[in-house]
Parts: sequence; C-alpha cells; structure tokens
Amino acid sequence: MSKLTLSVSPANDLVDVPRRILVSGAAAGELVLVTSQTMRADVVWRSHAYFIADVTGHIDLSRVPPVSGDYSGVAPMGLLWSQRPVLPADVPQRGQQPVFHATPEQPLMTTLQAQALADDEAGRVSATLVQRLTNPDVTRHEVREDGLVGTLFLPPGPGPHPAVMVLNGSGGGINAPRAALLAARGYAAFALGYFKVPGLPDYISNTPLELFARGIDWLRRTVRPLGDFVALSGQSRGGELVLLLAATYPEKVSAVLAYVPSALVHSGQSASDPAVGRDGPAWLLNGQPIRHQWQDNRYASWQPYDEGLPPQRHALAMLTALRDMDAVARARIPVERIQAPVLLLSAGDDGAWPSSIYCRMISDALRRANHPYPVQWHDYQHAGHSVLFPCVPTTQSTYVHPVSGRLSTLGGEPHANSDANRHSWQQAQEFLREAVKAHLSRKEAP
Repeated sequence: MSKLTLSVSPANDLVDVPRRILVSGAAAGELVLVTSQTMRADVVWRSHAYFIADVTGHIDLSRVPPVSGDYSGVAPMGLLWSQRPVLPADVPQRGQQPVFHATPEQPLMTTLQAQALADDEAGRVSATLVQRLTNPDVTRHEVREDGLVGTLFLPPGPGPHPAVMVLNGSGGGINAPRAALLAARGYAAFALGYFKVPGLPDYISNTPLELFARGIDWLRRTVRPLGDFVALSGQSRGGELVLLLAATYPEKVSAVLAYVPSALVHSGQSASDPAVGRDGPAWLLNGQPIRHQWQDNRYASWQPYDEGLPPQRHALAMLTALRDMDAVARARIPVERIQAPVLLLSAGDDGAWPSSIYCRMISDALRRANHPYPVQWHDYQHAGHSVLFPCVPTTQSTYVHPVSGRLSTLGGEPHANSDANRHSWQQAQEFLREAVKAHLSRKEAP
C-alpha cells in the first residue's frame, strides 16, 4: 500500500495567490486520483483529476498535467477553476451559482484528497486549502449617507492610501469581493451600488451620472487618498460606465480600469425597468437622457437574441446595431476627453456584447487623439464575458440574468477564462501601481 502525503503551499492566503499542490509517497508510475471540494454560499462544488506519479513517487500539479479529469494541461490551480456546483437532481441546472460567500470576510475552505487507485478508501489523504478575499486587518464600513449606498474597505494603518471606486454591471448590487481584495492589496476601495440594492432602484433605467460624481467626491473627501488618487474600476455595464464617467468628469478620475466594456452608451437592455423598456435610457446627465446606441438606429434588432435557442447570445443583437455607423457615432463615448491612464480588458468570445470590437474602437479613438496617458488593451481570444480574478471556478458559461430572468450565455471556455482571470488581475495590479506612481510624480513636479 502506498503511503501518500498531500501538501498545499501556502495553505492559507488571499484568493489571488496560486498554490503548490504536491502528492508524495506514491509508487513510480502509480495512478492517483486527486479531488477538490469547496462549499461556496451553501452549495458544494467539486472537481477531480487523475495523475501518474513520477519515478520518485511525486505528483506536482504545477509541473504535470492530469491524464484525465475535469481539466487538461499543466494548471497549478486547475482543480479550483474546473470546479462545478453539485445540485440536487430536482434543482434545474440553470443559471449561475455564487462562487463566493455572502460576506467577503468569510474564507473559502477547499478540501483536497488524494488516493492511489490500487488502494482502498483507507489510503486516502487530505489537505485543506484556504482562500481569503481580504485580510483580517482590512476594515469594512457600510456607507449610507449623502444619497450613497455602498461598502468601503480600508487597508490597515493610517494611510494615506490610493483609492478605487468599484462599480458593478447589469446585475446591479455591490461588488464587495473585488473591493475587499483591492483593499487587501493596499487600496481604499469603495464598492458603490446604483441599483438592485435595498434603498436604491431595482433597475438601471434613468440612472443619473451625478450619483457617481457624488460618490467620487465622497470617497476623496472621506478617505483623503494618497496624492488625491481615485481610480474607477467597472465590469460590463460598469465598464461602459467608468469610461463614460471619466469622459464626463475628467478632472475627478485618476485612472480607469474597464473590464469587458462598451465603446458606446447603451440603453437599459436586460436591466431596464419594464415601464421604461429595454430601449429606454440607462443614463441621465443634468436630468436628460444620454443618447444611446439603440436610439434612431436603422438596423438595431433584438431578433437574433430573442429568437435564438437558449442559452441566448446577447452579443448577436449588439452586432446588428453596429451596422448603423451614424447611430454608432452619435452614441460613442467621447473617450478622448479622459485625462488619465486607461486599462481595457476584453474577451473574444464574449456572449454578452462584442467587447473586443468595442475595445478596439476605444483604443483607436485614444490613439487618434494622441492620448497623453498610457493605454493598455488586453484581449483574451477564447474567454467570455466574466473576467474576474484568479483561482476561482470558470465553468459557468450560462446564467439567468438577475434582472430580466433570461437564460443567456457569457461565452468562453473554462481554461481560457481561467487564463484571462489570472493575466487580467496581474495586469490590473501592475497598471494601478504604475498609475499611482505616475500620478504622484506629476503632483511633485514643479
């Protein structure tokens, strides 16, 4: 009987930290099953893979691929990103299950097990892998003032710290996980809600941009960030929004991180108030609707989306609207007005909208305008709309939209989604470091 051991290093760390998973004590050439199980918001997620031990009886998951299982290729964290939720047979396999607990302070506990197939169950060994979205010394503050509803996470110490305001997409809510992780990495992070949060509207329709300007001012006044640095980070509709805000209030924004954004202003779409309609405005400025892509568009049609087989691909409808170049020009976000560095992250298999096309439009517009600040664009060819951060499951490509209730696809392949998560988070951290450094240098310049 093999005398297996299983180790994880580091065993307990932030969610974005890759781990080394090592099996030892197997016989040379022995087939070993390694499994993972994580409780995520009251749902069990699992994965498995089979490996062959090397001549020394070791299996290092950062060096060798599985011979079969839930993922392929060398992937140190493959057992995590390949996890799938295990739901009872009477629960419809529709939509996304949360990958995090309701509160970011609660760590994710993953049980890893290894067993040589020649042995019985008694030969099974276990190890625990702990992933945290934040550190114990990060403080959390619920914000309910000045008409703002959000959550502020502050790093330890008196600071000052650079600040980031985090905005969610068409699902609404408060993006506490991203803000918590940013705080653990040294940023005062304010996750601001603007709909689908208690005390706020249920829909995106007719959201005033002044709300976000007030949020930026509140963050700057309350936190007093390092060098007055306030970046904006947004995903999907939030990505559209941060570009629009930076173009509308350039003096308030120090850097822009746009995850799978749009180059154009969009209507309310799937997050709209039924009384307003999905072709009604999402954003207001000075009480007036901002012109959007669907408005007076000769070719825009929901038919490819509405009549497609489920899960429907929202991006197909968006492509019809791009055919009317006059409407596109009228709805284009004037990104040339931005006075800050810009990071663009897009997905080539984006099921929600064509973020790769949109990011090319944004990048080209900034280039033509000789944008005086750094512009980075990373396009992940086979990835889908859900670009998050590393070491989380990437297997859920279909979802029931939390507002419209429509079953749709985000697109992307699990391995490509995982690569996009890992690389984009690396780039985001480096982008913020460089943006802060350049911002402080300009402040210090005579």
